[in-house]
Amino acid sequence: MVTQIGIIGTGAWATTLGILLALDGKKTVLWSRTESRAQELTVARVNERSLPGVAFPELMTISASLEEAVVNSNLVIIAVPSVTIRENIRKVRSAIPSESNIVCATKGIEVVSGKRMSQVIMEELTGFERSQIGVLSGPNLAREIAAGNPATATIAFPSDSIAEQVQSTLSSESFRVYRSEDVIGVELGGALKNIIAIGAAFIDGAGLGPNAKAAFVTRGLHEITRLGVAMGARAETFAGQSGMGDLIATCYSNLSRNYRLGTGLASGKNLPSILEELGETAEGVPTTQAAVRLAKDLNIDMPITDATHAVLFEGTSPVEIIRNLMGRSLQPEVRY
Repeated sequence: MVTQIGIIGTGAWATTLGILLALDGKKTVLWSRTESRAQELTVARVNERSLPGVAFPELMTISASLEEAVVNSNLVIIAVPSVTIRENIRKVRSAIPSESNIVCATKGIEVVSGKRMSQVIMEELTGFERSQIGVLSGPNLAREIAAGNPATATIAFPSDSIAEQVQSTLSSESFRVYRSEDVIGVELGGALKNIIAIGAAFIDGAGLGPNAKAAFVTRGLHEITRLGVAMGARAETFAGQSGMGDLIATCYSNLSRNYRLGTGLASGKNLPSILEELGETAEGVPTTQAAVRLAKDLNIDMPITDATHAVLFEGTSPVEIIRNLMGRSLQPEVRY
């Protein structure tokens, strides 16, 4: 039985998960890297930076103390930006009880190594079994969930028995969790869809209409699946919550930071200024870099990912990449 849940992070998703679990009657502690941030959130009882106006439930607390947030937690959720996950794990690993299960709620791929977030966690948490580390992913726009709107997600662990335990812990009246043993597929679906969301905003920004956007998103799902299968995932996983579900939510909502980033680029703004405006991480940016390298290493054709990379890092205009995509040589529809 889970007696306390420790959440590593204080951003929008970490805060949302804390609120969700505390409202369901579970004692939840968010760990902050700094005492000043922990104190600020404790006094305010609201995360105005990430989730303005959403009050913290009584059972949710914030602490910079590993003793309070992690040592007594038999379920630990990691919800920090992908670019800081290794650093954060190193800070907290000595405090995580060896019998605890770990859930990675971060959606990304490490740029330098090309490793999935759960692989990074496994590398840093020596002494833990692979069966103890799982991932949570799905169509989960934080503000909607924090507001109490119904949502679904998928929890994946190598062990179905552990997945079932964590599924039960995370599920509530407004948050329905499915389970899977395909950790690779669930994780990659959640990470790679952010690339497609950036590009989907190019379509909207250019005013090209629903037909073009539907084609773009559908072809995006195909290339996500191609890379996922090459990395050991099951193709059918990408038709689920963490694949198609997350892709639709992210590509069609202005609540998505990655979609807003693409909208900004389509309007002519430069990447640094958009990232400054967003104020929080847009995971699609580093994930695009990582995915391009992985696709090259595995000899996987990912034209939409390449096109998004060209806009983000090579100075190509969104209008030009759409024209280039339409002019590619004709292909079969399905190539896994």
